Formats: sequence, C-alpha cells, structure tokens
Amino acid sequence: MMNMENQIPAAKSILLFGISNVGKTTVGQLLAAELGYKFYDLDEETKLYCHMTLEEFVNTISYYERDKIRENILDNLLSRSQNKVIAVTPMYYSRCFNKYLTRDGVLAIELQDTPENIFSHLIFSDENDHVYKDDAYRDAHRSYYLREIKKDITYYKRSFAKITNKFPVNNAPPSEVVQCLLLQYGLMPDGKSNE
Repeated sequence: MMNMENQIPAAKSILLFGISNVGKTTVGQLLAAELGYKFYDLDEETKLYCHMTLEEFVNTISYYERDKIRENILDNLLSRSQNKVIAVTPMYYSRCFNKYLTRDGVLAIELQDTPENIFSHLIFSDENDHVYKDDAYRDAHRSYYLREIKKDITYYKRSFAKITNKFPVNNAPPSEVVQCLLLQYGLMPDGKSNE
C-alpha cells in the first residue's frame, strides 16, 4: 500500500527539470505514455516557435532573451487544457519559471544524476539539430565533458533551488525511473484515481 504522505493533488502538468543529458526527454516521453498525457519538449517547441534550429537559437540570442522566449512558450503550454508532461530546457534565469512551481495542478521535478552517469550517456547534435552518439569522440574528450557537466550541475543548482522535488536518477534505465516517479508521487494514468 502506498504511503499517503507521498500523495499529491492530481497533477495536470508535470514539469521535468534537470541539466542537459540527464534524461528529461526520454523519461518525459515514457512518463507521458504511461499516464496517457501529452508530451512536450521545450527544445522542440522553441524550434517551432522561433522557426530556427537550436544551434541558431543559442548562438544568436542572449541568455535573457532565450529564457524570456522559453517562458512565453512554457506559459502557452501550461495554459492548454490537456494533461501534459513537459521536458523543460535548463534556463539561466529562474525567475522565468519559478512562478510555475507552486501553481495548482503543476508538479515540478528536478532529475539529478552524477557527472559520470550523465557523461556515460552523453549525446550530441549537429548544426541542423540531428542527434547522434559518438562514444569514441566523447571518450577522447572525457575530462572536458566531465568538467562541463560539473559546471552545469553547480550553476543550475542555484537556478533549480526552489524546485522542492528532487529525484536521483542514479543511472537507472528510463523505464525504471518512470516507475519510481509514478510510485513516489502517487501518479496514476489519466482517468484513474490516485487513492
């Protein structure tokens, strides 16, 4: 039987936060499928909204302007009536998302893992946003990528400070992470009660 103190009000919107490559998109897709929710990836929504690649977006727009654009997109997604899971791109300016953390019907979760675990499943994208794996390249630049991942963890720790739900991935397979999230937060498929 589930511990009732882990019960939360039904979440119409689940926001998955975390640094790049921690698994937000994969876990989000699987969680949405399990719950019967719609899935959105803020990176993909940003490309549609701005009519440009992510490469172009991050190289031509300031940090603040990028986060303001993402805030507007997030606001639009949250205003939609259907239940949803959103993989939220890391944002430098937490004021662009903090207001959503305590909104009724929103469950915000930060996925966390160690630098080594994140490094082990690092993926890349080219200038046209085509995602690919290159383990040989990754491994040849191990110290650089581990240093960058550690910097991201340190930086975003401050940005994610007001997210009270922290979930340690511990290099678990995404399907296992989803099952743990369902249990830990009392989440039930769309149309079912969590009692």
